Parts: sequence; C-alpha cells; structure tokens
Amino acid sequence: MQEDIHFMRQAINEARKAFEEEEIPVGAVVVMNDTIIGRGYNQVEKLKDPTAHAEMIALTAAFNYLGSKYLPGARIYITVEPCLMCAGALYWSKIGKIIFGATDEKNGSISRPPFSNYPQLSPFHPKAIVVKDVLQEECAQLIKSFFKNRR
Repeated sequence: MQEDIHFMRQAINEARKAFEEEEIPVGAVVVMNDTIIGRGYNQVEKLKDPTAHAEMIALTAAFNYLGSKYLPGARIYITVEPCLMCAGALYWSKIGKIIFGATDEKNGSISRPPFSNYPQLSPFHPKAIVVKDVLQEECAQLIKSFFKNRR
C-alpha cells in the first residue's frame, strides 16, 4: 500500500500541472519495476484534442519508452477513474494493474451503467487488476477545487 501511495502522489503532481494550466486536473503515471516509464496530465485545451487525457499521454510515453504496444507487467496510477475512451486504451495496452483515486460517477468507466449495474463486467482487460480509492480524498479535492474556481 505504501508503494501505491507513493506513485499516486506522483500522479497527483501531474494533476497539479493540469490545474496550473487550467485543464481539468487529472494526472497519471505508468510504473514498471518500480520506475516511472510514462507520465501525463490532461492537455485537452492546450492541444485542442479531446483525446489528450492524462492516461493517453502517459500510455504513449510508456509505449515509446519500452518500444512496445503492450504493458502487461506495468501498472498505471490515475487520480480520477478513467473514462470509457481511456478504459479502451488501457484494455488494448494489456496493462497489468489499474489504480485510481477518485471515482467519477458522471464520466467514469465503471461507476456508471452498464458496468456499475454488473460489477462482474469490466471495460478493462480480463487479466487487469483494478484498485480504487487510493488517496481518494486528495484526488477528489483537486477536481472539486478546480470546478469551484470555475463557477
């Protein structure tokens, strides 16, 4: 658990970069053999690209680092539950473990139907382990602060 907290804090650091750039503050890091091989934070507005989510950027960095399109021995730490687009990318990456902080009942991949109604179903690869609520309060607070400041 200490290891998960350490790497989630790294993802939170990425999310803070997004916050500072007035992007929705989501951050992600991909870890393999206790080394970060990919980092990302939301850059949708900056890049004018709706696919520029933290997970997508971190995954691309990890693929480039390894020279591979699969990450079965890796894990990803994400401050907010992945959306369905990112869940699809995680599925195809065959990543071994997905760890996220805050749930996203509006846009999350497993907190809303159909997956919330059928927990035995998952948008992630069947071999992927999913862990949620790591530093949940800290991750959620970043999102709440962002939207509070925007209103």
